Amino acid sequence: MGCVYGLIALGFVLIYKATEMVNFAQGDIMMLGAYAAITYINVLEMPFIWGLLAALMTMAAVGVLLERLLLRPMIGEPHFAVLMLTIGLGFILRAIAGAVWGNQPRVLESPYAGQVWRIDELVVGVENVVIVGGTIFLCGLLFLFFRFTRLGIAMQAASQNQLAAYYVGIPVKKIYSLVWALSAVIATVAGILTAPVSLIDPLMGFVGIKAFAAAIVGGFGSLPGAILGGLMVGVVEQFAGLYLPPGFSDMSAYVMLLIILMIRPEGLFATMQRKKV
Repeated sequence: MGCVYGLIALGFVLIYKATEMVNFAQGDIMMLGAYAAITYINVLEMPFIWGLLAALMTMAAVGVLLERLLLRPMIGEPHFAVLMLTIGLGFILRAIAGAVWGNQPRVLESPYAGQVWRIDELVVGVENVVIVGGTIFLCGLLFLFFRFTRLGIAMQAASQNQLAAYYVGIPVKKIYSLVWALSAVIATVAGILTAPVSLIDPLMGFVGIKAFAAAIVGGFGSLPGAILGGLMVGVVEQFAGLYLPPGFSDMSAYVMLLIILMIRPEGLFATMQRKKV
C-alpha cells in the first residue's frame, strides 16, 4: 500500500510542479482507471496486457480532456477556486462510476491473482510482489524520461519557469495537457496494481487523501519525496494496525502529516532548487 500511496502522490506532485494546481481528484482518477481496466479485461475479455495498455491509453485521453475542458479555463483564477473544482470533479467521477459500473465491489481478473511464492517459511503473495516491482519499474521509467528525453526536459523547464519556457519555444499549454495525461496514467497504474488485492468500488478513490498526506510528508514538489513519503505512510500504517488499538491504522497517516507540518512544513525530502533559465 505504501507503493500505491507513493504512485498517487507522484501524480499530485507532477501536476503541482507543472501547473501549481492541486488535483484532489487524483484518487478518483485512479478509481476510474481501475474500472477502465475491468471493462477491457473482465467485460470485453481482452488479454491482461492488452487490456492494461488500452486502459492506460484511455485514461491518458481522459487526462488530456480534463485539462483542456476544465482546468485550462481556470488558469489565472485563485488557487482556492481550482481546489474546489477538483474536489467537485471527484464527486462527479464517483457518481459516473456508480451509474456506469454500479456500486457493488468488483474484482479485476489478473493472471497472478491468488498465487504465492514460498521461500522456506516465508510466504509472499505474488500480487504484493507485482505492486512493489511495478512501482520500481515505473519509477525507473520516469527517471529515464525526465533525464534523457526532450519532452521530459521540457516538462521540467515548464515546471521551473513557465514564462522562460514559453520564450525559448516550449509549448507550455501542450506540456500541461501531457502532464495531466501522464498523471492519469500513473494513477491508472496504481489502480491496476492494487485491484487484485482489494475490491474496486466508486469510493476507493478516497485513498487519495492518504496519498496527499504522503506527498506532504515527502515534500510537496519532490518526485522522489512522493514515493518515499508513500512508503513511510504505508509502513507506519501497517505497524500501527499491528501494535496499536483498532482505528489507529487509518489515522496514522494524518498523525504523521500533523507532526511533519509542525516540525518541518516543507516535508522531509524537500530541497531548495535553482531555476535554470
